[in-house]
Amino acid sequence: MNVTLGMVGLGRMGGNMARRLARAGHAVVAWDRADEARATLAHEARVQPAATLEQLAAALPAPRIVWLMLPAGAPTQETLATLVPLLTPGDVVIDGGNAMYKDSQRRAADLAAQGLLFVDAGVSGGVWGLENGYGLMVGGDPAAVRVVEPVLRSLAPGPDRGWVHCGPAGAGHFTKMVHNGIEYGMMQAYAEGLALMQAKSEFQLNLPQITEAWRHGTVIRSWLLDLTAGFLAEDSTLESIAPYVADSGEGRWTAHESIELGVPTPVMTLALMERFGSQGKDDYTNRLLSRMRLAFGGHAVKQL
Repeated sequence: MNVTLGMVGLGRMGGNMARRLARAGHAVVAWDRADEARATLAHEARVQPAATLEQLAAALPAPRIVWLMLPAGAPTQETLATLVPLLTPGDVVIDGGNAMYKDSQRRAADLAAQGLLFVDAGVSGGVWGLENGYGLMVGGDPAAVRVVEPVLRSLAPGPDRGWVHCGPAGAGHFTKMVHNGIEYGMMQAYAEGLALMQAKSEFQLNLPQITEAWRHGTVIRSWLLDLTAGFLAEDSTLESIAPYVADSGEGRWTAHESIELGVPTPVMTLALMERFGSQGKDDYTNRLLSRMRLAFGGHAVKQL
C-alpha cells in the first residue's frame, strides 16, 4: 500500500530516503530550510517540494505522516515547535534523527497529550541506504507503527527484513544508540589490527590484499570490512587523511547508560575514549606523563 507523507530535512539521509520512498511508489512532500536541498528533489517523480512547513502540512491527507530527519537536539525541537500546531489529532510524527531516547519518551508523552502519535526511528545505512535500504529500529505504540508500516517496509532492505518494532516510545532510539556503540567498538578493532600489521615493516604486508581476502569466509567479515577493503585498494597510505575522528552523541550516551545500568561496556567505552584522544583531548595528559617521566627518571622530554 502506498501512502503520502512529509519528509522534513533533506540532507544526506533525508534526501535519499525521500527518493527511495518515491521510487517505491509513495508520494512525498519534502521540506528543508535550505533552498538548494529542496531544489535537488524538484525533478524527482512523486516528490513535491514545499516552501514552508505550513505548505507541507496543507498538502498531506489525514491522518498525516511526517518524518523528521534532522540533527538531534535543538534543530529537532525547534522544528517540532513550528510543526505540531499545524497538525491535528491522529497525525503521526516520526523522528528519524539520532535523538537521545529519553527525549523521545518525553516527546511521545507531549504529543499524546495533543492527540498526536509519535514513532522514534533509529536509522542506519548512511549514504548507501538509497541503493541498499535502511536498517530501521522503531519505537512507539503499536497503533502508530501500523500506520507507518508501509513506509518502513519501503525504506528497509526488504519488506520483511531490516526493520524491527523494538518496543514502546524511546525503544527505537535506545536500540540505535547501542547499535552505534557497537559500531564504535568494531571500527576500533579493525583500525587497531590493521595499524599493527602496517607497523610490521619486515613483512611488507599488503593490507589491501589482506582485507580483500578477509571479506570471504572469515569470521570477521562484515560490511565495515567491505568498505575498508574498498578504500584501502584505492589508497592504502591514507596520508591525506587527518588523524582526527569525530564522535557523535550516541557513543557518549551509550557509555552513560552503561554506568546507570551497571552493565560493563569496556570495549565500546574505550573506543569512545580513543576518539577523544584523536581530537587532541589527551594532549595535556600526554604532556603531564612526559613531564612525570622527566621528574622521576630524568627521561628526555621531546620539545615542540
